[in-house]
Amino acid sequence: MEKMILKLVYLISMLFLVITGFGQMPIFKRYYIADIPGLAWLAHFYTTHILHYLSAMVLTGLIFYIVFDTIFNKEKSIKLVPSVSAKLVMILVLIITGVPMMIKNFTGTPFSPNLIIVLDLTHILFCIIFIIYTLHTFLTRQKGIIHHLYK
Repeated sequence: MEKMILKLVYLISMLFLVITGFGQMPIFKRYYIADIPGLAWLAHFYTTHILHYLSAMVLTGLIFYIVFDTIFNKEKSIKLVPSVSAKLVMILVLIITGVPMMIKNFTGTPFSPNLIIVLDLTHILFCIIFIIYTLHTFLTRQKGIIHHLYK
């Protein structure tokens, strides 16, 4: 049961992160996706912005829960396959690049424009790589992160 709940939280948070992340770019309004009934909220920048942050908090909390649960639960043994290790590294890079991008939105942060560009491009690049790699692991029927940690 715990595995199913964790998997559902992971999938929903990832889905919202992808949708709202692309919603930060005005592609949904530009390509009339927001005109589809029920999807008008995708064209509202602040709505997608807040939902992106909330989804990132949920995913980060889930990662901390899994890490601490694995560390303090002596019955669990960690056997990470390469696909899970690669996904964890990609998620870590997304978090590492996402946190400074969030901080830069506060007034008075001393980030240079070049650093912001590098962070943005790195974040988008790893997002695309993560989506493609996740699709690859899904199509080749490789098990995911939750499956390997919670058998």
